[in-house]
Amino acid sequence: MLNLFGRKNRIKKQKRKIARTVQQSIPIDAIYKDGIFRTGRLFSKSWKFSDINYAVASDDDQLQMFLAHSAILNGLPTDAMAEITIYNRQLHNKVFEQITTPSDNPNYRKYTQELNGILCDKMSESNNIVHEKYITVATEKKNIEEARTFFTRVGNDLTADYAKISSKIAELGYKDRLRIFNDFFKTGENEEFDFDIKKAMAKGADFKDYIAPDSLEFKKDYIKIGDKYARTVFLKEYPSFLKDSMISELTDFSRSMMLSITIQPIPTDEAVKIVQKKLLAIETDITKWQQKQNENNNFSANIPYEMEQMRKEIKEFLDDLTTRDQRMMFVTVTLLHIADSLEQLDNDTETLMSIGRKHLCNFATLKYQQEDGMQTVLPFGILNIKAMRTLTTESTAVLSPYKTQEIIDKGGLYYGINAISHNLLMCNRKLLLNGNGFILGVSGSGKSFAAKMEILMSALFSNDDIIVIDVEREYGSLIRNLGGEVITLSASSKNHINALEINNDIDMDENPVSIKSEFLISLFDQLLKSNDSRLGGGVGAKDKSIIDRCAIKVYGEYLSGKSEYMPTLVDFRNELLRQPEDEAQDLALSLEIFTTGSLDAFAHQSDVNTNNRIVAYDILELGEQMKSIGLLIMLDNIFNRVMANRRRGKYTRVYVDEAHLYFKNPYSADFLLKCWKRFRKYGGLLTGITQNISDCLLNETARGMLSNSEFLLLLNQAPSDRKDLSELLSISDTQMSYITNAGAGRGLIKVGGSIVPFINEFPTDTELYKLMSTKPGEG
Repeated sequence: MLNLFGRKNRIKKQKRKIARTVQQSIPIDAIYKDGIFRTGRLFSKSWKFSDINYAVASDDDQLQMFLAHSAILNGLPTDAMAEITIYNRQLHNKVFEQITTPSDNPNYRKYTQELNGILCDKMSESNNIVHEKYITVATEKKNIEEARTFFTRVGNDLTADYAKISSKIAELGYKDRLRIFNDFFKTGENEEFDFDIKKAMAKGADFKDYIAPDSLEFKKDYIKIGDKYARTVFLKEYPSFLKDSMISELTDFSRSMMLSITIQPIPTDEAVKIVQKKLLAIETDITKWQQKQNENNNFSANIPYEMEQMRKEIKEFLDDLTTRDQRMMFVTVTLLHIADSLEQLDNDTETLMSIGRKHLCNFATLKYQQEDGMQTVLPFGILNIKAMRTLTTESTAVLSPYKTQEIIDKGGLYYGINAISHNLLMCNRKLLLNGNGFILGVSGSGKSFAAKMEILMSALFSNDDIIVIDVEREYGSLIRNLGGEVITLSASSKNHINALEINNDIDMDENPVSIKSEFLISLFDQLLKSNDSRLGGGVGAKDKSIIDRCAIKVYGEYLSGKSEYMPTLVDFRNELLRQPEDEAQDLALSLEIFTTGSLDAFAHQSDVNTNNRIVAYDILELGEQMKSIGLLIMLDNIFNRVMANRRRGKYTRVYVDEAHLYFKNPYSADFLLKCWKRFRKYGGLLTGITQNISDCLLNETARGMLSNSEFLLLLNQAPSDRKDLSELLSISDTQMSYITNAGAGRGLIKVGGSIVPFINEFPTDTELYKLMSTKPGEG
């Protein structure tokens, strides 16, 4: 690494003014609605970019990410300065304060209090720090119009470049940029940042009044911000070799801080001239040294090591610029950290410096320059200190801002702890392209526990309706304790569901008769295909016409409002018997066992509350003869419920336990696939729970469901499934280790494009654990 400081900065340093107020220490002269800030003739704009899973990627993937980050740096404009900022922001305990209790069930209050205590304990055990990452570009322009044109071009380039490393980038408006400074200057305060430029202008208020701290005192080597203490340090000495983990280790320190990497790219032709000039200077020095040795008759003297090493480094630097597509960059690294007391600040400074020394880097405290340091490290796009080093693109890229992805969604439910950052995982499936998902894992890995925990969280933290299809009778106790309804479906059950029931809240634009006619066609198709006496089996064109005609007649009086009586399968069979066609008589005969025969459980008026907010369908005792028709009727009932909820503006969460059982039946599999594709626009969130992903991949219908799922909870996997998952999701070997021989409640969570390793260790001495556990003797 070279020190080439004989060149003037492309961005002129702003004239220094002695600040007489707190507001004057904030170097912003004007703000614009699109997020552009002006300081003198310097215009700046910021973008926020998401983290990537660099820490758990394979060596090959890390290399590709490193090269992609180098390409981002190479693409920075040479007539501007860029600043990459990592903001360690403290999370507040207000995350779980907005808990609704949509029922007067006394258990809700008890569970809410217990759950609140558990989550607060989890937060206290975690780092409680979230890393926000920004890139700010600053340039000198004549006016705002030129600046807007420039930043539009830069924003398009950054969006394309960051997409190559699967990092999402979003430009910040004026309010988002001001919120960064507000949160930093007012660390520890829980007040919401409320600023509107129109209201401020109407009042004649200065925007700086909204973000400035109560007081700001600049001492010799620290800053007092209100009742907090802060200090700015800078990277003074670089080693000849630097690991890419230093920045992440510094920002892992559990304190509020900002770390900025300020970069000034140099045009290649200009950089080559600078290096050639430096090379000529060292060659001249070597020649003079040799001449002096010759004058002393010392013709065999070796060139001093320092000169030889300098010449070698300059030649390598020149080779990088001319043949390896590297660029010269002036780089400054600054860090500002905050503490509650001066003693704690001193201890934190020593800790951070020791992290630097571990990597052979020397950090130093700015003396009498704390204000300049603060303005440099905050994302204003300003460089007010002289602490630059001359680096190549790759040397700059080693200062990598990436580590691991975080999942902390607003309004999200708790799923465990991030195994890398130890922060809470808060996922809101409603924010995804679709909320469908799967919970996958071998027996004993914690699938049912994970599903029950999400059900419990949804019951306590939201007003969503919850429906569970319970194959093994595992969810009954939980559902009853939450005040829900458990509906047992079997030939001998006292519970009845009317197969032809239409929800009164359903959107009539959907044409309920058409939907029910489609259901009946599927029902008869299955019945007739199992009847060997009918040639070919299945429903023909004549049969479909007869079924549709009878459906219209059966529902005629109910839908016209002439009668409040809801038709049943018995009424539908009687209507078939009144038809003149022989096919109608065949259809009626095939339906007889399910209407007036021994399997008439679905031919009565409904006598269970299917409209309860939380419902579980217990199908353990659904016999083989009734299973096909029972699954279809149950799924149709759920489909109607979801459509009705859409009209009420409610989300519906549907959990399908042992989902692989439905893949074996083509009718239930096709119906589930239709639900998987259509429920998104109806406000439905479906979750399939099964052991083996191979069951999903071998079945075309299941593959379609999996491809339409943005949420995956992956627990311990069988060896064959791990290979399929690795190919399907492009999971690295490091990530695969989290689902290989993993303990219960440990694995990977995929939310959209993010894949994060997690740990969900739930306290076993709680009522909630006993309610959710499926281990013998614990439930």
